[in-house]
Amino acid sequence: QVELEESGGGLVQAGGSLRLSCATSGRIFKFSTLGWYRQAPGKQRELVASISNGGSKNYAVSARGRFTISRDSAKNTVYLQMNSLIPEDTGVYYCHADVPPPTVEASSYTIWGQGTQVTVTS
Repeated sequence: QVELEESGGGLVQAGGSLRLSCATSGRIFKFSTLGWYRQAPGKQRELVASISNGGSKNYAVSARGRFTISRDSAKNTVYLQMNSLIPEDTGVYYCHADVPPPTVEASSYTIWGQGTQVTVTS
């Protein structure tokens, strides 16, 4: 079962823009913190941006000022608008959800998307 479905990756020249989409279930969208991680060649997977169900956002230093994360409640989708792209932004971008427990007895858990490739050429 695919719970996070990413799309929007591609190849773009430096200075260009891309918008990544991550479609979720209603439950995940409504109650979870959603975000995007990046796996660049030869580097650790790192958090790029996240947004809570209350709308609080945080960004990696490398993304701040260029990337914008947002939520669309009509489509249960989180977006990452990426502007002024540079070659260092190249990597596989993974949608991620921190899902709270539905009951007191349950535990929180995480969900990962399959990843979408972003390539920025100089």
